[in-house]
Amino acid sequence: MEFIFGTWHWSISGFLIGITMLVLTYFGKTFGMSSNLRTLCSMAGAGKFSDFFKFDWREQKWSLAVVAGAIVGGFLAYQFLSNGSGVQINPDTIAQLEVLGIEAPNGKLLPDAIFSIETLQTPKGFAILLIGGLLIGFGTRYAGGCTSGHAISGLSNLQLPSLVAVIGFFIGGLLMAHFLLPILFKTT
Repeated sequence: MEFIFGTWHWSISGFLIGITMLVLTYFGKTFGMSSNLRTLCSMAGAGKFSDFFKFDWREQKWSLAVVAGAIVGGFLAYQFLSNGSGVQINPDTIAQLEVLGIEAPNGKLLPDAIFSIETLQTPKGFAILLIGGLLIGFGTRYAGGCTSGHAISGLSNLQLPSLVAVIGFFIGGLLMAHFLLPILFKTT
């Protein structure tokens, strides 16, 4: 049972992702999570308000299984395959977060200094989450997909726009982690 509860080597998930991509390519499908939001909005009738959502969502309903699988798989993994130790964070990362005044999540997935209800009720916390959400939504639409779609599906299909998008994602992440977070959470 330790094999199931323990951390798997990256090559196992990489191999499984590769097999999944081969199957999707064979059936002429592409992978991505953000496209499911468009499908859900179209199903809910958003096509009445925006031409972007006017498409035959029935052709994309298969990808909703990816969303359902991520939700059910996450639940099952947490409830039945977890050893209860929570998320393991590198001690160097914890030390860097503490310099910014952000306490380690302590078994949670996200730090309270950014993602708690109390933080959301402050003007600074609300502004950070609102602006961050808008930038992510705009960036996903502008890039023509999300990180999973470009990095997994686009790169495996050797698409140059996906390579450009992934490079942009990495540069944006580095800028955020090394320059913007210290400005936003600078302790005096």
